[in-house]
Amino acid sequence: MDQDFLTLSLSTPQDHVLMVTLDRPEASNAFNTQMGEDIVALFEGLALDPGDVRAIVVTGAGERAFCAGGDLKQRHGMSDEAWGRQHLVFERMIRAIIDCPLPVIGAINGAAYGGGCELAAAMDFIYAAHHARFAQTETRIGIIPGAGGTQTLARALGERRAKELILSARVFSADDAHTWGLVNAVYPQADLLDAALATATAIAGNAPIAVRQAKQAIHRGLQMSLGDGLAFEIEAYNRTVPTQDRREGVRAFNEKRPPRFEGK
Repeated sequence: MDQDFLTLSLSTPQDHVLMVTLDRPEASNAFNTQMGEDIVALFEGLALDPGDVRAIVVTGAGERAFCAGGDLKQRHGMSDEAWGRQHLVFERMIRAIIDCPLPVIGAINGAAYGGGCELAAAMDFIYAAHHARFAQTETRIGIIPGAGGTQTLARALGERRAKELILSARVFSADDAHTWGLVNAVYPQADLLDAALATATAIAGNAPIAVRQAKQAIHRGLQMSLGDGLAFEIEAYNRTVPTQDRREGVRAFNEKRPPRFEGK
């Protein structure tokens, strides 16, 4: 990625893997308007032109917080109109992550509260450090989750658990999040990024078109009836059949060598 962002740090620690770091550690990586706009620009840009990126890992700067949610210092004293205009940015931000055709893996390195929890839940799957904590704290300040939390948490945790956590604004641990299905695995802080990057690297080594079609089939299929989901799966499957990657995968298997996928 050639573009510079004021609130995000980008790196490519492995071939075809983009590391995105929320970089406002002085504010516990809370997202202000600028960060929202930066995330929109990054993820919408990747949707239009991923370049050689095949998988994305998102984490936070420092060890204390992944993301503390919306920056309430910036929001202090905002008029209703200004609040609403800013929130439109945050709504677009979450949709940009959810709709990203590339796999997005969260490496939750600390507290993920409020919108930070929603940000994590918007990703395809997440790993967490042992000390990470999660909470939907919005009802404590007179609002409700407005960046997808009532929908993504309910889908990940089930309706009853989501109601319990959102209505109570209770903080829960990484181990609880793992047990309940929000987090895929929990690691010591020192091992978190290595684990996320290992999975991202494995994904990036597979056929890019097939990976994107599989992600779409799972995500959209779960919002359909089983019959409609099966039909959608076949549509996604058929998009992989005429690709060079499909031919390369079969050829490499028969030649007993690693495939060289080009995303074509």
